[in-house]
Amino acid sequence: MCGIAGILYKGNKSVSIDLLKKMTDTLIHRGPDDEGFYINKDRSFGLGFRRLSIIDLNTGHQPISNEDGTIWVVLNGEIYNFLELKEGLEKRGHKFSTKTDTEVLVHLYEEKGVDSLQYLRGMFAFCIWDEIKKTLFLARDRAGKKPLVYTENNGDIIFASEIKAILQHPDIAPGIDYKSMDHYLTYGYSFPGRTMFSNIKKLPPANYLIYDKNGIKIEKYWSLDYSDKLKLHESEYGNLIFDSLKEATKLRMISDVPLGALLSGGVDSSAVVALMSELSNRPVKTFSIGFDEKNYSELDYARLIAKRFNTEHHEFIVKPDVLAILPKLIWHYNEPFGDSSCIPTYYVANMARKHVTVVLNGDGGDESFAGYERYIAFKFSEQLKLVPKPVLKAVYLSLNKINRIFNNRETTQASKICTFINILSSYDKKYIYPRLISYFTPEEKEKLYNQDFRQNIKNGYSFDFLADILEGFKKYSAVDRVMATDILTYLPEDLLVKMDIATMANSLEGRSPFLDHKVMEMAARIPDGLKLKGIITKYILKKSMKGIVPGEILTRNKMGFGVPLAKWFRSDLKDFILEILLSDEFIKRGFFNKEFIKKLLANHISQKQNNSNKIWALLNFELWHRMFIKRA
Repeated sequence: MCGIAGILYKGNKSVSIDLLKKMTDTLIHRGPDDEGFYINKDRSFGLGFRRLSIIDLNTGHQPISNEDGTIWVVLNGEIYNFLELKEGLEKRGHKFSTKTDTEVLVHLYEEKGVDSLQYLRGMFAFCIWDEIKKTLFLARDRAGKKPLVYTENNGDIIFASEIKAILQHPDIAPGIDYKSMDHYLTYGYSFPGRTMFSNIKKLPPANYLIYDKNGIKIEKYWSLDYSDKLKLHESEYGNLIFDSLKEATKLRMISDVPLGALLSGGVDSSAVVALMSELSNRPVKTFSIGFDEKNYSELDYARLIAKRFNTEHHEFIVKPDVLAILPKLIWHYNEPFGDSSCIPTYYVANMARKHVTVVLNGDGGDESFAGYERYIAFKFSEQLKLVPKPVLKAVYLSLNKINRIFNNRETTQASKICTFINILSSYDKKYIYPRLISYFTPEEKEKLYNQDFRQNIKNGYSFDFLADILEGFKKYSAVDRVMATDILTYLPEDLLVKMDIATMANSLEGRSPFLDHKVMEMAARIPDGLKLKGIITKYILKKSMKGIVPGEILTRNKMGFGVPLAKWFRSDLKDFILEILLSDEFIKRGFFNKEFIKKLLANHISQKQNNSNKIWALLNFELWHRMFIKRA
């Protein structure tokens, strides 16, 4: 696991070691163990590298070349099937000088070119430079586990694992991408394929980029197919899932350094720990995070799994004194990040790094096996789409009145149902799912945005973006449509960014068996009625783990990796958010309406509304703006 950076000049400029080193120095957390550089003879191209040593500790130095030095590579990530690939390449005459997985990329490229991607099983972002053809080849793994950002500047290409490395280049000045900003305030992450910086882009997951004399070409090389369903007995599906996950877990336990697991106490991470325990000849090291607020803490469930599998268990309690790490989080995330669970994710990664260098986790289980409550809501929305809106509105008004009389807490099931009916009665059916997962609605943004800022964007653009993706999957069932949409958007732009940044900030490698592309392809072929059966989420996955994972875990309600922000913003962090979000500095940026923000904060503090996600999103944006745009 590493950090990579590179520069390709099309003019008469020369790449310097000093600049490459300045770029890779910002990535030292991704690779504290080693650094390396390569500049070609005419100095038009250069590579920089920072290494976190995981496999082949002694000879895995990068960049790595082929035998005659005409093809060079740097890799961030792991190729899990590299031994199998290496054996075949050696039989065909290729000579290897290291034992690392990275060298496989060079020789596979010599034989297959860009088609080499079809043979790789792993998580990766890499660059291959072909000196003979003067061709730059960049690629990202299928799910989007590892990041890769780039900019084109007057024909020059500058790329890196993180935005902050690109910003070290003297020709790159930071500016805001306003549509990404609008998208961020809608969903909590920047626009897919773009960043919050107007001149820096992301290479999308499952895509590769070729840059040669003809310019840039970006193409997708993989996607999931939900149409080719298997026809098996229920028990056969369970066996298939178990065997696939076990094999994916076994591959991810290959390491020359200590490894463990992040254990939330949910179904997915519990399944991974169960499989690791079966595959390991020593107790698995597990790491869990919790809160003093019991409604947000899953430690009891994590302890249950730790006891069941006799793990070497470690815990950490997150306190509301997060102000000390906020600047660190802002710096590491490079962009505003609206998912507040980045806080406990950072802490659990920090704790784990004190004991291990690699951790497995349960990321991806919800998106492949229908684990979110919102999937239930969307499924019912499709079934209720013919009910007239006035009828739905009348139902909402009645339910809302009853709910307020008996229980005004927004986290109750009754309140959630009430909110769902209100959404159905208020929005066009194509906007139901975007509304279910939004932070600020289009109506709220009309009041939040100043007129000048509104003119820079098309309000509602982000809702249309997600609605169009859903429409592209219209041949699939409702549940398959939302899972496919989340795998293209929420998974790589939120969850995987969160895990990659949190682990890499602590020089820790995270691995995800559920995100093995063979597991994802298998899951896509399972009928959606077995994944979401009635209102039972992840039905067939739970069935596959019955008798292995304790029943208390399989039947518990999903909690999610939430943070008690609502309480913190009304108590320990109240003065801080008022100071930042009502400051002249924030308001005078000209983006937001001060009166709307005052009302937003007042309603939250008085407990009239739970605006914690909206407040966190605005807070993150302002702190990011001060650090990256104003360079404060």
